[in-house]
Amino acid sequence: MHLLIPYASTLSDAGLPAQRGLALPHLQRLLPRMVPAERLGTDEYSLSTPAEQAHAQLLGWHGADGCLPWAAQAAAADGVPVGDAPWGLLTPVHWHVGAEHVSVGYPEQLRLSATESHALFEAVRPLFEGEGWQLSWGSPLRWYASHASLDGLPTASLERVIGRNLDLWMPDHPQAKAVRRLQNEVQMMLYQQPENDHRAEMSMMPVNSFWLSGCGRRQPAAATAGLVIDPRLRAPLLGENWGDWAEAWRALDAGPVRELLERHDAGEAVSLTLCGERFAQRLQAQSQGFLARLARRFGGSSPLALLEAL
Repeated sequence: MHLLIPYASTLSDAGLPAQRGLALPHLQRLLPRMVPAERLGTDEYSLSTPAEQAHAQLLGWHGADGCLPWAAQAAAADGVPVGDAPWGLLTPVHWHVGAEHVSVGYPEQLRLSATESHALFEAVRPLFEGEGWQLSWGSPLRWYASHASLDGLPTASLERVIGRNLDLWMPDHPQAKAVRRLQNEVQMMLYQQPENDHRAEMSMMPVNSFWLSGCGRRQPAAATAGLVIDPRLRAPLLGENWGDWAEAWRALDAGPVRELLERHDAGEAVSLTLCGERFAQRLQAQSQGFLARLARRFGGSSPLALLEAL
């Protein structure tokens, strides 16, 4: 069993008290049984999140920062015939214009229905197709686009931009010129849509732009039997609901982490990958010899120290 936990730690000042108050007894018991293996990542400004980098490596993918083909993989899973063309994920979002900068809201908070999403998708579709793009609808928050300019285009993961200054993350690659122009046209088109008028009447945020990510051609994926990716920390962390995030961590510790500990103690080969905003740290089981047992008895890594280093 290989347990991969995205959003395991935060660098947010608001979230640090919740992180430092975590009591994770099963992780505390598991860590002395593990040794550090590969560490991926650089800093919190990489385009691809450490969790994405770790998952892509397990899939056997290759790609520069911001060039992992998550869109093509998701589109294929949604039944879109992706072929060998490059694809990108267009996430309908709300851009919040603040006094100092523009930021992207958490998309799930839009509560965008399939009917609304389809209507908005069809409204902007001619803008893309008139420029030679192909668009496909996957779900309310998953629109897919295919165009030659998306091949090798580095883009920031949506998780990187939520709640942050967009100026840091807007693609400045030469191939992104057409995307930026289309984005301006889409914003003007969305402003005129009756669906957004209705949302305003209901005191709901309008859909006023999109975020492009996960560009590239589909790559073959290696088998990942035994891999468990637990996403439960994602929503509360991105939504900055720190009480919910801490509660989700405690549930994770009592569930999958406890199972990993039990599997290890039963003699099964196990791995754990913890992913923060800067790094993804993989840990693997150490030997069951006398010295290892002695180390487990008299010491071990602190969960907090490990989380704060991610």
